[in-house]
Amino acid sequence: MNYRSTLTIVAGIMLLIAVPPFWPYGYYMFLRWVVSVSAVINAIFFYKSNQNGWAVSMTLVALLFNPIAPVYLDKALWILLDIVVAILMFVSTTKLRPKAV
Repeated sequence: MNYRSTLTIVAGIMLLIAVPPFWPYGYYMFLRWVVSVSAVINAIFFYKSNQNGWAVSMTLVALLFNPIAPVYLDKALWILLDIVVAILMFVSTTKLRPKAV
């Protein structure tokens, strides 16, 4: 397993752990960093392998979770997004193909 897959799986697990509402605010800020960095790395890898749909998806995740200009949403919506993005992260680890020649 490479660093990209490992980071992506860690981000997915952290997203699922974030669903219960008892975490301190610092966890959610750290979560934003981990998810956005993972999404940016994935977007670059998917773009380089000509998988533009995945690249766009990961770019949108990076924008949604970015810690620099945070997006503020209702907790119920964040729970749904955390679950959906966790699934997206897990699936993305199996979808990266080598770059087409």
